[in-house]
Amino acid sequence: MKFVDSATIHVSAGNGGHGCISFRREKFIPKGGPDGGDGGDGGNVWIISDLNMNSLTDYRIKKIFCAENGKNGSNANSSGKKGKDVLIRVPLGTRILNVDTNTIVADIQDKNQKILIAKGGWHGLGNSRFKSSTNQSPRKNTKGSLGEYKIILLELILIADVGTLGLPNSGKSTLTSSLSNAKTKIDYYPFSTLNPILGTVKIKKRKFIIADIPGIIKGASSGVGLGIKFLKHLSRCRLLLHIVDTTTIKKKNINKIIFIILKELKNFDELLSKIPRWLIFNKIDILTKKKINKIMMYMTKKIQNNQKYYFISAKNNIGTKKLSKDIIKYLYKK
Repeated sequence: MKFVDSATIHVSAGNGGHGCISFRREKFIPKGGPDGGDGGDGGNVWIISDLNMNSLTDYRIKKIFCAENGKNGSNANSSGKKGKDVLIRVPLGTRILNVDTNTIVADIQDKNQKILIAKGGWHGLGNSRFKSSTNQSPRKNTKGSLGEYKIILLELILIADVGTLGLPNSGKSTLTSSLSNAKTKIDYYPFSTLNPILGTVKIKKRKFIIADIPGIIKGASSGVGLGIKFLKHLSRCRLLLHIVDTTTIKKKNINKIIFIILKELKNFDELLSKIPRWLIFNKIDILTKKKINKIMMYMTKKIQNNQKYYFISAKNNIGTKKLSKDIIKYLYKK
């Protein structure tokens, strides 16, 4: 099923029911008073979080949501029935924007979070409401007001503690599946990951959620490749793991390879580039010890600002256990 992380929908709350003009008519009571009842309120449109959803696929086709109108009042002071509400279910991490005002209405991040997105119209008043000492037989009522209508943009931004990023074939998916319960597609060709994947890592009583997004290539911020489309899903992360394929680097191009990703992050969102980022040098099982030592010596001299880095093999689980423990320590000390 295609992963959908944005959708535009139209929501209409119900109109309020009209008040009734009626007079009491009973046998032997020729001059009964007013008994017109009020109308019912229009139904509301709500957005509620749903833990069982992980995409906005449901809204690829269904885009119009209308709550029920309130019923009109009737005689015998009978009020009209309130219109039924409409519930729109969305996954955690969904941001709601009003398209007309370009403002953020809400950010769904909590279990069972419920947001009123369009309020139903107010009920009209029946003529019994207008009876007074000077007007015993009012022929006045009010109409129900219109319900709100809005065009809403639903934008899913995955909730993850840790995000992975790197060039295609750097081993992001292998690392994600090695650390967590995520079932990612792993292959030897670039862009085997086409959609973001979430996995949960548990160590004793502590856990974190890790996100795997498609690989980023040079020029991604200008529309090249797939990764830039999903970079927004890293914006909620507290830590980024920058995966580097050690088999593709040489002593003189290490910084160049690292800088490609950093540049794309800055071009996409300056704030995203400021999230703490650890360098993860992957596939050391393929390298000789001599080459690993050369890279480590180079990194020790060149890396500044206390940049944290690891040498691992995600495929053979070399160094991944320590990485997981360090991530837990980092996240839980915050």
